[in-house]
This record gives sequence, C-alpha cells and structure tokens, in this order.
Amino acid sequence: MHACPKRWPLLRVEVAERSMLPALRPGDWLLAVRTRRVRPGQVVLAWHPARTDFLLVKRAVRRVDGGWWLESDFPDAPGAADSNRFGPVPEEKIIGRVLVRYWPRGRRAKLGSRGARGVRGVVPPD
Repeated sequence: MHACPKRWPLLRVEVAERSMLPALRPGDWLLAVRTRRVRPGQVVLAWHPARTDFLLVKRAVRRVDGGWWLESDFPDAPGAADSNRFGPVPEEKIIGRVLVRYWPRGRRAKLGSRGARGVRGVVPPD
C-alpha cells in the first residue's frame, strides 16, 4: 500500500475495482487534491459511510440533505456500491477531487465532469 501523509494537499490512489468503467479501470493510478469543495459531475474520493477503512472513487451527482449523492459509472459491476445502496455521503467523508489519471501511460487523461469502488493508497482517518 502506498500512502501519503494527511497534511499533503495531493494524494495518489490506485483503482482496485470496476465500478467506474469505462473511465477508470483496476490498476489505474489517480492524482487527487484534498478538498471538500466539489461540483456535480466531478470524480471524488470519499470514505464509505459505513465502512470507515474503505475509500470510494465515485462521481458526485448532486448535493442532497445529508451530504453528496455519489454514483458509480458502471453500477452493474460486481460488488459496486454507491449512494443508491447506502444513501448520501456526509460532506466530512469527502476527502478529495480527482485531477488526473496518470498511469498507465497510454491511458493518461484528465477526469473532469463526466472512479472503482475501492482504491489503494490512502490511510483511513483516525
């Protein structure tokens, strides 16, 4: 596992699941900025509301009472979980916005307004 200290403004994560296909695939590496300021359509990192050690990569769909509604791009992927299953994600569980996929090289791309349920590379909150 690769982890960045909590104080760093940028962090990197590796996609581990298929729920964000076709945009993100297992093995893709992402660079994200730590922020809770997100907009609908952006790909975000958030702690699972019920599993505190499980980091999600999802698309922010809308603000709702109780937080953000986050969805998978490929909700039919085996094991995919998003707000349709566990409800809104509280804003304090949002940890960052994905800026770019930087690996593998041939798939490098910005992930703007249009990630994999689980990711590797970030230490859970205390």
